[in-house]
Amino acid sequence: MNDSDTPIDQWWLAHLGNTLIWARLRVRPAGTAEVLDSDGNTLSYDSEDTARAQLFDAEFVAYDGLDEEDALARGFSLSEVQPPQASDDDALRGRMVQLLGGRA
Repeated sequence: MNDSDTPIDQWWLAHLGNTLIWARLRVRPAGTAEVLDSDGNTLSYDSEDTARAQLFDAEFVAYDGLDEEDALARGFSLSEVQPPQASDDDALRGRMVQLLGGRA
């Protein structure tokens, strides 16, 4: 598999009180996209733009687009959070909702 065959992952987050809700946007080489949501569902979209629009509608923001000031305005520091990590999507599903200062 070469670089052009590798999907591109982008992390998005929303917050409710002291809870962060993560979503992973995966852009496929063919231009289609899928979102792994906090319920463990994988939602398919015809394009990255459509997937992004759905995330924006659900009040998610791109993690890599946040700066410290934006994060603080949302009630957390970037030094407190990072996207969830796991060896596979099944293990990742349980990490998509996080309490600030701990885990949900």
